[in-house]
Amino acid sequence: MPAVTVENPLTLPRVAAPKDADARPVLAVSTAPSGFEGEGFPVRRAFAGINYKYLDPFIMMDQMGEVDYAPGEPKGTPWHPHRGFETVTYIIDGTFIHQDSNGGGGTITNGDTQWMTAGSGLLHIEAPPEQLVMSGGLFHGLQLWVNLPAADKMKDPRYQDIRGGEIQLLTTPDGGALLRVIAGELDGHEGPGITHTPITMVHATVRPGAEVTLPWRQDFNALAYVLAGRGTVGTDRRPIHLGQTAVFGNGSSITVRADESQDSHTPDLEVVLLGGRPLREPMAHYGPFVMNTREELQQAFDDFQKGRLGTIPAVHGM
Repeated sequence: MPAVTVENPLTLPRVAAPKDADARPVLAVSTAPSGFEGEGFPVRRAFAGINYKYLDPFIMMDQMGEVDYAPGEPKGTPWHPHRGFETVTYIIDGTFIHQDSNGGGGTITNGDTQWMTAGSGLLHIEAPPEQLVMSGGLFHGLQLWVNLPAADKMKDPRYQDIRGGEIQLLTTPDGGALLRVIAGELDGHEGPGITHTPITMVHATVRPGAEVTLPWRQDFNALAYVLAGRGTVGTDRRPIHLGQTAVFGNGSSITVRADESQDSHTPDLEVVLLGGRPLREPMAHYGPFVMNTREELQQAFDDFQKGRLGTIPAVHGM
């Protein structure tokens, strides 16, 4: 799991919650069901079964892979529409190419993030490059959907291609964890992702036996999803492992600890930490559209069917 690494984390800025911080309790730990997306690539549905009041402003998150494809096996998605939210695609291993009906697109690979504000709507496609399809290889990533406030749902679409080298790298006082701040801020250190909805997104690699206690904004919710490995969450050390999501309650700090023993395939605990300020707005969600009312949802479908979200280019180069 390369993403972005450093040889010596102790050269990085260090963060830790103050000793008098109010530890957030763990309300629940849920296990993501497995399924398939797009043309058939495997995913884990990280937020399935979690009450939306604990997720807001996040809508869904899929862990894509980890899968080691044989030649000819890599798959992507067909052309599909979006309106009313943002997609965050974080590639840990492998390569994805994305393109839209407005002429935007690009390539994201190890440690890169593609942040797409769908806004008023577009058509979009994601696929592995031809070289990866022919050769096969490792693919592992994450896609997060972030809701847009009602006032921003019809803004013009926008891309942010965030290279792995642009993210903010931090560590803990003992150097036991590498913290990659992709968006938002952590203890005053800001990531490169620009968001309409205030959030924090961190990919943490925690060494075996190390414990991380981070300051966390009290007006944000808090979630932890395990990409690989096993450990515990909360000060009461509730067990958690690959494919599970922890939901934290109120407070000003969160704690994650890696088990002393990890397997040979996953030497460390890999966890994504998410927090955001809840929008507390009505939500009408169906498929690729996330609006505030059923009427707006119907309008999105009508606009899609009438070609108002764009048309598929005759040659898309995928």
